[in-house]
Amino acid sequence: MHQLAMVQAAQEGRHALLIAPTGGGKTLAGFLPSLVELAGRASGEGPGLHTLYVSPLKALAVDVQRNLQRPIAEMALPIAVETRTGDTNTGKKARQRRTPPDILLTTPEQLALFCAWEGAREYFSTLRCVVLDEIHALHASKRGDLLNLALARLQRFAPTMRRVGLSATVDEPERLRAWLAPGGEPERVALVQGQDGAAPSWRC
Repeated sequence: MHQLAMVQAAQEGRHALLIAPTGGGKTLAGFLPSLVELAGRASGEGPGLHTLYVSPLKALAVDVQRNLQRPIAEMALPIAVETRTGDTNTGKKARQRRTPPDILLTTPEQLALFCAWEGAREYFSTLRCVVLDEIHALHASKRGDLLNLALARLQRFAPTMRRVGLSATVDEPERLRAWLAPGGEPERVALVQGQDGAAPSWRC
């Protein structure tokens, strides 16, 4: 199962690209390693941003927040999930800077602004994972270039940060692996395939 493969990749400290048909549960699978780590953190472990989720659509970030909060609530996990988009008011953005949630959901543009903030290095120093959704629709675009610059900055702030890409079925997954990998080295990214049955819906 691709969910278990994603957890295994995380335990090995590897970057990962999950390719699965729409409706295959890839978004929750991308978050599963983070939920496992956050649920198992030691009491008294220092606070800080653990996982950053980047979506090309702010509406998708809101939907993902709602879908994440359901299993978190059902398992009574003390995990805070928040969104940061162009619609987020300045008061909430200021509070998020002072008190980071465990998981922050945002867009490429908001991430670029956040990375330019003078306190970004310290803020992102606790980051363990960045989840990039719909990267098949992002990588070969100006927004993808902007996101790649932000990823490079985040990797400097948090050298052990893992990159996780989520994509619909594509015909050339190696191109996505190379885009996702630090230094453009696809062998550094574990390729996880969801269940077969859907023809490629995107060409890289």
